Amino acid sequence: MIFAVLLPLLIACLIPFLSKVKHKIHTGIFVFFIPLIIFLYFIQFIGTNFSPVRQTYQWIPSLSINFDFYLDGLSLLFVLLISGIGALVVLYSIYYLDKTEQLGHFYVYLILFMAGMLGVVLSDNVFVMYTFWELTSISSFLLIGYWHFNERSRYGALKSMLITIFGGLSMFGGFILLSVITDTTSIQAMIEQKSVILNSPYLPLILVFILLGAFTKSAQFPFHIWLPDAMEAPTPVSAYLHSATMVKAGLFLVARFSPILADYEWFFIIVSIAGIVTLCWGSYMAVKQTDLKAILAFSTISQLGMIMAMLGFGTKVAVFAAVFHILNHATFKGSLFMVAGIVDHETGTRDIRKLGGLLTFMPITATLAFFGTFSMAGVPFPFLNGFYSKELFFQSSLGLNENVGSFASFLIDIIPVLAVFGSIFTFVYSMYFFFGVFSGRKKEKQLPKKPHEAPIGMLLSPIILVGLVIIIGLFPNLVNGSFLAHTAEAISGEAFHPHIVYWHGWKKPAFIMSLIVVVLGTLLVLTRKKWNAVYRILPGKLSLNKTYDVIVDKLDVYSNQVTNFYMNGSLRLYVALILGTTAIVTFTFMLLTGGFTIGFDNLADITPIEISVVVVMMVAALATIFAKHNVAAILVLGVVGYGISILFVIYRAPDLALTQLIIETVTVALFLLCFFHLPKMQVRKESGKSKLINAVISVAFGAMMTLIGISAHTSNWFDSIAEYFLKTSHKLGGGDNVVNVILVDMRGLDTMFEITVLGIAALAIFGLIKIKRKKEAE
Repeated sequence: MIFAVLLPLLIACLIPFLSKVKHKIHTGIFVFFIPLIIFLYFIQFIGTNFSPVRQTYQWIPSLSINFDFYLDGLSLLFVLLISGIGALVVLYSIYYLDKTEQLGHFYVYLILFMAGMLGVVLSDNVFVMYTFWELTSISSFLLIGYWHFNERSRYGALKSMLITIFGGLSMFGGFILLSVITDTTSIQAMIEQKSVILNSPYLPLILVFILLGAFTKSAQFPFHIWLPDAMEAPTPVSAYLHSATMVKAGLFLVARFSPILADYEWFFIIVSIAGIVTLCWGSYMAVKQTDLKAILAFSTISQLGMIMAMLGFGTKVAVFAAVFHILNHATFKGSLFMVAGIVDHETGTRDIRKLGGLLTFMPITATLAFFGTFSMAGVPFPFLNGFYSKELFFQSSLGLNENVGSFASFLIDIIPVLAVFGSIFTFVYSMYFFFGVFSGRKKEKQLPKKPHEAPIGMLLSPIILVGLVIIIGLFPNLVNGSFLAHTAEAISGEAFHPHIVYWHGWKKPAFIMSLIVVVLGTLLVLTRKKWNAVYRILPGKLSLNKTYDVIVDKLDVYSNQVTNFYMNGSLRLYVALILGTTAIVTFTFMLLTGGFTIGFDNLADITPIEISVVVVMMVAALATIFAKHNVAAILVLGVVGYGISILFVIYRAPDLALTQLIIETVTVALFLLCFFHLPKMQVRKESGKSKLINAVISVAFGAMMTLIGISAHTSNWFDSIAEYFLKTSHKLGGGDNVVNVILVDMRGLDTMFEITVLGIAALAIFGLIKIKRKKEAE
């Protein structure tokens, strides 16, 4: 399985070279085969006898961070979507993107995103999953901002990155807590310790942190605001990221951790409410939009909300409906994004107010849009896959009493009503999209380009996706027992593969709900102009986007003020902040953890000569404070260093004494050389408050270092490593001088890198001297 991740990463390194021949062969042709190969490899796992597959490759075993890949029904579904839709998107992009574009950049970003998504869904190690998770955030930022010369593209890219990375960091916190509680980094091992997690006092924090990661990635209310702005990306990006892959990463995260969290009542409450509110708000706001991709963006938000709600319900029917709709949504929404791109490509606009009557000019595109929009609307036609999963959604919303505790019982009656409300507006925006573009009065004179049908190459990908819509609609059980059943079982832990049929009878509650949606939805479509003014009331002037803009602007202002406060060019302030912060944090941590352990037993006798040396050093240290001349301060400071050398001699460490003497001599000489070229020392006139702050910081830092030194000698938390060095210095290093063996052999690599740093610094100084001499000669 590791090849599925490594292959895209390897090709990403080669794309810049392949893109140089784009004037002869489109770069996308080389890239197309990568997701296709991955798809063909993983499709072999589909079957009734499928069982999970695990592979492990060591990375950082000391921290239990390895490439643990785990393929079960859930990850198989997402791998096939990522690779299958990926191949179709690349094929579509070959005809959508002109060779004059920066194709090398585009396909590097796209293939990196694909590798990141594959890594997320295949990883069993939480920290490896997080690594790939952030790779998707970074690569999607680059894809959304691909047309970086456009201000709105840059805005959308930054917005998506800030929101999703905020969620990613929160998710990382949840992963850390889980690993601490269970003492493992494996998700499957965590599932086996489910009872330990559910009984942990950190469970509420874990739930909130993980759900923040899921909600921000899958554009759940109120974090959905990044998705409409991400539509500034090229249409192939929208079709890939925002229909089938990135936005479903949050759904995958919730599904993956459902075996652990589903029995926690707050999981049901938070996920169900967030999902159903997102469904209603997204579908309601989609009808307000005039840009085709904006309509599809809000429709995606609503569909993601519906799937999230079903994962929150947690029943077997709801989980199966969720995974079924994940598949269905990828097919019809991917095709609709491509249709929107075709309309934009062939007419020059995505503004639905300028479009209309395109059925005559673009009959194939209109046919594809018909199947996509009617499937998205859940219209009860037997050849549309969206209807089946929508029916199961209604059915699951009526069966909540299986999983609801007494505290959340109020949701039993509310959720079915909201499900119907959201679905009514889903029907409305679907009809609005199709009939607003392809029916009505022709407006070709308002269009920047004369409309015409797209080339077959651009139509091929949406044709394949619409073909899947129809095939799944006609034969829904084709993907049931051999595929979707394994996915649902990986989430709920129970085998469940119902026989899906189109007709259940007139009295079936779910079918009655579908009829209500169609009837009321049709009335709203026909009277849309009469009630469209309701958007002036709700949302009216309220806007989460404005809230986001204010927060970001204020953060810029306040961070600038904070930065200007401490980055003012004052070395004194820098040192004060560093020392003060270090003292406060260290003191606080040591006191809270009982780190200060002070004892005076087991100490050697102190002789008068040692007392004399220390007194001289103390007097010299104090004298540096009151010195009024540079040279005097340096010489007095040197007395402290030479005093340390004398102490080393007294304690029978001649090698350390020699080292200290050399270092001190060189340091004093360098100080004298440097200060010779500096202005004379001037005594600053400081206020009493400034002197008090200086004194407090100095005493606090000195006291901290003194207490740490005493505590380090007194405490006995770990076995001393000195015995190891004494026993092994001759055997491993071939020497009896333990200090030399440590420096030369046991810290050999460390010493080598230190020398390397010094060598680089020397070369840099040499280069600067040459440049200066060259300028002087000129």
